[in-house]
Amino acid sequence: MAINDNILIKIRDMKDSLTPVERLVAEYILDNMEDIPHLSIKSLAQLSKTSDASVLRFCKTMGYIGYRNFIVSISASLGSMDELQKDPYTDIQPGDDLSTIIANISRNNCKSIEDTLSVINRDEIARAVKVLRSSNRIAFFGIGASGLVGIDAEQKFSRINKMCHTYTDGHSQLTAATLLERSDVAIFISNSGDTVEILDSLEIAKKNGACVIAITKYNKSELADKANIVLSISTPEVSIRSGATGSRIAMLTVVDILFAGVASAEYQNVKKYLTKTHNILSSKHRK
Repeated sequence: MAINDNILIKIRDMKDSLTPVERLVAEYILDNMEDIPHLSIKSLAQLSKTSDASVLRFCKTMGYIGYRNFIVSISASLGSMDELQKDPYTDIQPGDDLSTIIANISRNNCKSIEDTLSVINRDEIARAVKVLRSSNRIAFFGIGASGLVGIDAEQKFSRINKMCHTYTDGHSQLTAATLLERSDVAIFISNSGDTVEILDSLEIAKKNGACVIAITKYNKSELADKANIVLSISTPEVSIRSGATGSRIAMLTVVDILFAGVASAEYQNVKKYLTKTHNILSSKHRK
């Protein structure tokens, strides 16, 4: 568990993917955050109408070896959650005027980035940057809005002369995964972590020995379980398209972090590529 993880955001984001019993514990914690640090495991079990064993399993699902570590993390996260509750995600309602839409979309996007930065694991980011630097080629996999994030990633990494490509439909993803090798990195982008096409290609990529990086929501998903490196994002629980907008912004932020991490570490080698690409694009703009 990374020291910067906000466990309360993690519980909020994982709640819907938990077992029914684990969800009882999660809902009680989220409804009574301030009280949790003062409760024993037995008290939390009774109040959430579960059992001591269920609470302990819940702690392990959240990534903790025991209840005491879990409670310490809850206490550390309470301050930031006060701010989150003062400024919650807001869905777009039918008939909203443009001023309201502008304010809510902007706020939700900012919160997606802030929440993602509060839960992202710095150690996993460092591992991802390391494998990307040593990779022979990078393959990005994403469907729909996640595919657009992959296209953005391809554009960025191409500028520093990294061999990479994005695959946005099931057939091309299967073909690309089949040709991956041990020296390659496969980055799978999926908010839910359960997209069928993504999981089919993931299985092939793993069999071929490629390093699998997942960019996905905090979740008990098959993608998160099977990836070598998981870069978690936090997204709003809203129903209209503002939710997809928030997840896309969070994913783009993670891509930017990876690109900047690789480019910074290899700056002496890649600055010539950045200069060349900048110059050619600037010359086109002047015409």
